[in-house]
Amino acid sequence: MTRPVYVHDLDGLASHAQFIRAALPRRVELLYAVKANPDPGVLQTLAPIVDGFETASRGELRRMAEALPGRPPAAYAGPGKTDEDLAAALSARVDRIHVESPAELRRLGALAAAAGTPAQVLLRVNLPVDTPGVHLVMGGGPSPFGMNPEDAVQCAARPPAGIEVRGVHAHLASGLDAPLAGAVAAAVVRWSVTNVGAEEVDIGGGMAVDYADPTARFDWVSYGRALNDVLDAHPGLRLRVEPGRSVTAYCGAYVVEVVDVKRSHGEWFVVVAGGTHHLRTPAAKGHSQPFTVHRRRGADGPHSDGGPVTIVGQLCTPKDVLSRSATAGPIGVGDIVVFAMAGAYAWNISHRDFLLHEPPEFRTGDPLRVASQWAARPHQS
Repeated sequence: MTRPVYVHDLDGLASHAQFIRAALPRRVELLYAVKANPDPGVLQTLAPIVDGFETASRGELRRMAEALPGRPPAAYAGPGKTDEDLAAALSARVDRIHVESPAELRRLGALAAAAGTPAQVLLRVNLPVDTPGVHLVMGGGPSPFGMNPEDAVQCAARPPAGIEVRGVHAHLASGLDAPLAGAVAAAVVRWSVTNVGAEEVDIGGGMAVDYADPTARFDWVSYGRALNDVLDAHPGLRLRVEPGRSVTAYCGAYVVEVVDVKRSHGEWFVVVAGGTHHLRTPAAKGHSQPFTVHRRRGADGPHSDGGPVTIVGQLCTPKDVLSRSATAGPIGVGDIVVFAMAGAYAWNISHRDFLLHEPPEFRTGDPLRVASQWAARPHQS
């Protein structure tokens, strides 16, 4: 039995990131949100392509210092920052600190004044911008993220000592298609310039990723055109975007071996040597993770009849479901299952210590080639 393995296609990642960079206006700064996948190889692959990195914890600051020494993060964000967090961001020489509340701004000002170096700040604002049909909303209503617009106006007009307010950050939702993302960007910039005289605006990320269709992609070209229109209307503006999932989701795969196949009350269950403690994405988002099956050489154990199957892991909970499919075809013990689109919010958000299973291995290369080589080995039960 081979341990589950994550395979990162770094060449594919580089090509995808280069396409995104080319689709956006040159004046738009492309940041990568480290929270999506902080793997050192991912960060190092993106480093020469993106304009910077957005971090949201002291751990991510440490990861950046380890993977890319000498390159300060472009942004430090996230709610509930402690004084230790703010001091770490100042020490790391982060370009812009995104401040979530007036109280956080006052604390940061005191720390920056004591250090003798003003903090360069974007105010995160919870704007009443409509995002219809979006599944994950962080703004536009009561939310732990950002500050009320009227509070932001006051903070920008009278910042405490130690603070230089440069503009606004507004990440309002995730799962935006290109037309809606463009409309949200225009609305955020319009409010920021009109109400706080913003010189800079970070419009966040949230570009849609469709797990039901692994071939679908966010329309970066039309989004780039929309951002170009925004910049034409505001010629002196510094504009940033910070996608995460839409950059790295497609570069990673989770490869596992089938250890059991059984029928229960008329339904087929395929049990793999892994589970949502390694790949939490389908449980977190409530979807079926897309997958392909590679038949194992010499495998002659139990197999499903080609009808609907539920693929589950090794955890002692009925919620350990990776995927459901009516079209997978027969799946047998020893076969190799490749879960695609596992390059973002996957291993790094998983409840990895539940039952204390061994962690997966990590490799770089073509996930399908790795699976084919694995499937070519004779099966040993």
